[in-house]
Amino acid sequence: MNNQSEGFLEDLPLILAGPLLQHTESKSVTVMVALKQPCQGELKVYETTNNGERLGNCLLEGRHFTVALGKYLHIVAITAVSPVGNSLTSDRIYAYDLQFTCADQTLLTLEQALSSNRFPQVSISYFEHQKPTFVLPPDCLEDLHIIHASCRKPHGHGIDALPLLDALIASAANQPHSRPHQLFLTGDQIYGDDVAAPFLWVASHLGDALLGWEEQLPLSQGDRTPKELPPGERAEVATEEAGFTAGLHKKPEKISSHLLSLGEYYAAYLLAWSPVCWPDAFPPGQWVTSDRQTLKTWDQEVADLRQLIHTLGKVRRALANIPMYTIFDDHDVSDDWNLNQAWCLRVLGKPLGRRTVQNALLAYSVFQAWGNTPEQFTVGRSGGKLLAAAENWSASAGKDVAADQAIANYVGMPNCNPHTGLPNFVLEDGVFILERHPETLTWDYTIKSNCHEVIVLDTRTWRGYPADQKPIAPPMLLSPRAMKQQLLQRLQKTADNQHLTTFVIAPTNVFGLKVIDWIHHWQLKREKVFSTDVGDSWNIHFEALAKLLTTLCEQRQQVIILSGDIHYSCAARFSYGSIPHSPQQSVIVQLTASALKNEEILTRLIHTRLKQWLLPEKVRRWLGWNQPPNMLEVTAKHLHRRQALTNPNWHCVLEWIPRQRIQNFHSQVDMSTFVAPWNRKNARWQWLQPLKFWQYPWFQDGREVVGVNNLALVHFELSDTSNAYTVIQDTYWFSSTSSTQIVYSRFATKFQPNQYLLDEFLIVGSRE
Repeated sequence: MNNQSEGFLEDLPLILAGPLLQHTESKSVTVMVALKQPCQGELKVYETTNNGERLGNCLLEGRHFTVALGKYLHIVAITAVSPVGNSLTSDRIYAYDLQFTCADQTLLTLEQALSSNRFPQVSISYFEHQKPTFVLPPDCLEDLHIIHASCRKPHGHGIDALPLLDALIASAANQPHSRPHQLFLTGDQIYGDDVAAPFLWVASHLGDALLGWEEQLPLSQGDRTPKELPPGERAEVATEEAGFTAGLHKKPEKISSHLLSLGEYYAAYLLAWSPVCWPDAFPPGQWVTSDRQTLKTWDQEVADLRQLIHTLGKVRRALANIPMYTIFDDHDVSDDWNLNQAWCLRVLGKPLGRRTVQNALLAYSVFQAWGNTPEQFTVGRSGGKLLAAAENWSASAGKDVAADQAIANYVGMPNCNPHTGLPNFVLEDGVFILERHPETLTWDYTIKSNCHEVIVLDTRTWRGYPADQKPIAPPMLLSPRAMKQQLLQRLQKTADNQHLTTFVIAPTNVFGLKVIDWIHHWQLKREKVFSTDVGDSWNIHFEALAKLLTTLCEQRQQVIILSGDIHYSCAARFSYGSIPHSPQQSVIVQLTASALKNEEILTRLIHTRLKQWLLPEKVRRWLGWNQPPNMLEVTAKHLHRRQALTNPNWHCVLEWIPRQRIQNFHSQVDMSTFVAPWNRKNARWQWLQPLKFWQYPWFQDGREVVGVNNLALVHFELSDTSNAYTVIQDTYWFSSTSSTQIVYSRFATKFQPNQYLLDEFLIVGSRE
């Protein structure tokens, strides 16, 4: 049970996490694995026959030595390419295999590297040959299947929805046009804050064991090791010494077990994606506390974590068989990360705050960014230099000052003013942006296939903080320079490829519930910005929102935005038209999938019909201006105030897409395997079920959002009559009436502007 001992680690298989299939295209395939000892890894990609059943010729291959992040943590992302110019095609199922050459020249197959005494049989394949497989995106949009999701808190309530991906792949594993082609995780893959005490107990011990040394965390009263800051007792340190804001406003429980050390952040990724490093049991709550409420919380969190662990085998298999692309949001580092200038000054001006953010970004770099953009991590480039610095930092047990500074440079930590100790900003286009080294890694990226392009935005590190307002003022989520570099230039670069459907990954929602807008603006007036992440959404800064919308709609007639963050799943259609009336009109469909594991009482309520009865979402309308960028929501009152409507350049309409009635997911997967035995419903109490009226389908079947743990599948249907596509998001979740039934709700909308609403808008305005 003690994962602090070397005996625990030595009894584990060679592979601690993975294989994770990551950046995949016709000319190259990247697979990541985390190992417990140094090796040279070899990756081979094979063609298959009989719809994946039989292995054929080797088409791509690659080799790479592991990077030593710690004594027992060696990670490698291997990219396979063709030595003779072979290319993968979109209509075939491919398989891949790994083998490892250890320091003593021992050669291990993938099957051998996955197994040990504790894990004698591990399957990561859907076929008898036991090799993981994948397919490239298709040539036709109507065959494309994209999975997206966000916000996976290990001790969050409910059953983890990410294992549903395993069922979706299994149900179509031998069908190249039907199985999911890509997975996008749009933020909060791990949680640095809001960490359960039992999780930190595991991560802290595991992190030190993986590193082989104990990090000295800088505190004002002297350096402390992670073990000297025990679970449940970090609230004061994290708030006062590190400056984190998650514990403000009487919420110390959100920060009392905050991750701080590099080992803890490394461990969080291993624990999120693999069952290997979890202990067999947690210590009893009585060993940790004598407080009755704390004891109750510990026991509940242990139960939630054990449910997560129960399905991690399914998660591991799924992530080995679908290309995964990710981008961070705030919790990958800490709540409110870079929310506003005040947060940056408060946290990045403190040694412990800087160290923690740097640790989180280094862990993100090796566990997420390396697989997203492997070309950045080649020798001589920023990522390659970062990996070398990470090796030196660990080899010196955290004492190599040059390695520390190099890591800070490559992950984008701003230097601090030597006189004030505060982080440096650069004034640019009327906003402050965080200073960064010229060789800082680029977190945003683009991927393309024969039928679509995906632009993944970094809305965390390129924010523009208003120079003429208070430090708590809401920022531009993309500064003017970032808007140009990340979005405009990329859209212009592929403007001639009209056959490509454009997706944009925006971790925070562009459009949200009306009531959330009210709350944010009300809290902003009260300057309570940290209590509800005020400013962490596009529609709180109208200049930035207007610039985003005009950039998208002037460059593309059709755009799909994938987002998460808000702990519920929904869909909206945004129709855009120029003024005076122009035949060129655009549509943006926003599809949101959240949370994988973080449902709450509030999200369960809005999941029901209660939300649509009390606060239904109505059609919303705006007028917009280009110079300077701005927009105004139009109501009947504004239509009579003609001075407010002077010379608008565009108008737009937002509609909430209703979710259709619940449907059962029919597959050959045994649904009961998703629920841990101790969580399955006791038949003895089934007679009480009719009394739980709030679980009746007529009440649960709301029409606006899915507010329980969910995973979304995006696909398209082509109309035979209008030759227009319908965008569909099927949101999968576990039925509240049956713990073993997987269901889904469908959001569907035409991939065209709503001409009727746009024309109605102009007609009403002209009459007024």
